[in-house]
Amino acid sequence: MEPTGPHEEVSGNIAGRIYAEILRSNFNWLIPKTCLIKPPAAEATALRPDVIVLDKAKLSNEPLWQKEPIICNGNTIQLVAEVVSTNWQDDYARKVEEYAFLQIPEYWIVDFRGLGGLQFIGNPKQPTFTICQLVNGVYQQQQYRLGDTIFSSLFPNLQLKLDNIMP
Repeated sequence: MEPTGPHEEVSGNIAGRIYAEILRSNFNWLIPKTCLIKPPAAEATALRPDVIVLDKAKLSNEPLWQKEPIICNGNTIQLVAEVVSTNWQDDYARKVEEYAFLQIPEYWIVDFRGLGGLQFIGNPKQPTFTICQLVNGVYQQQQYRLGDTIFSSLFPNLQLKLDNIMP
């Protein structure tokens, strides 16, 4: 299933703002245009996040990277962002577990249309930006709404609001 235009616009806005912060902070990280996550022992199919931030220094430990944009080791990944679509259950449940298992330090769930279930985004449903930070192998989640300034421990100087990335 291909994403919608607005979905791609939000993904691009997120990637652009993160990339500007990577440059400003002089981090040795990159955001590939396309990338799959496929741990070697994984039974499940590969994951294709909307935005992924990789540590360039750790790419030399990736067995497939030189031939294909596939990441096998979770420690190469600094951040993953998913823009919520109609299959919101994947982003709020399955991927939370999978990304935590891979030890990815931060996972962003960007629900710009307020599609998630009530148990995930509350009632009434509204656009929600969730930052999941890995603490002792489990994600601690912080939700942000329109107008809120979003805080990321990976990018403490990032000036970002959900309003800035909306289509």
